[in-house]
Amino acid sequence: MRHRIFIETIQPHVTVTGDEFHHSIRVVRARVGEDVELFDRAGNAAKGVVEAIERDRAVIRVGDALPSRESKLAIHLAMAIIQLEKFELVLQKATELGVRSIIPLDTERVELRRERYANKAERWEKIVFEAVKQSGRTAVPRIEPVATFAEVLQRPATKVLFDADAEPGALANVGELIVLIGPEGGWSDEELQLARDRECIFQRLGPRRLRAETAALAAVSVLASRFGDL
Repeated sequence: MRHRIFIETIQPHVTVTGDEFHHSIRVVRARVGEDVELFDRAGNAAKGVVEAIERDRAVIRVGDALPSRESKLAIHLAMAIIQLEKFELVLQKATELGVRSIIPLDTERVELRRERYANKAERWEKIVFEAVKQSGRTAVPRIEPVATFAEVLQRPATKVLFDADAEPGALANVGELIVLIGPEGGWSDEELQLARDRECIFQRLGPRRLRAETAALAAVSVLASRFGDL
């Protein structure tokens, strides 16, 4: 895959500055005449050729548009906040797998104190952005503000809750899903009852009990394979 460069808007000629210039020209060492791939904030992608390199900017001639690599299935991953290193792994890999957004989820059995993750938004966005560049995606998933379990259940999309002890329900092919994954300690009885009351569709991932980060990535993979583009 060509080196990928993020720009604000794709137009016939674009100027690359700042961090993207530094990484593309000073780190990756793209050269005049080299083919690159561009993607912008609106989710568009196009071929490009480096036309000129100056001290603090590069000029790129934009070519043909490239097809989107986004899935037809919109998965919004509502992931309970787990140990931060593992949570960040989920951010990275779920982005590679094609999720549209990630909702950090505050549940009854979340063990981390809020101050541990209160100022992580910028770091989390950087992790997601780097995963977008690496994976060839054209859209950057949104990391939403931390939400409670009850708040997420009020959303109108089809909600799929994964629980190791659940009796699986029927899941039809839909265009948008909210996937709910609990913390290391699992869902509380009250949360499971609330999910039933709100008509969540229960699913499980086989006979073994998975760690939270494994369950999140397995769930996204299974759904993307069944209804998306994997």
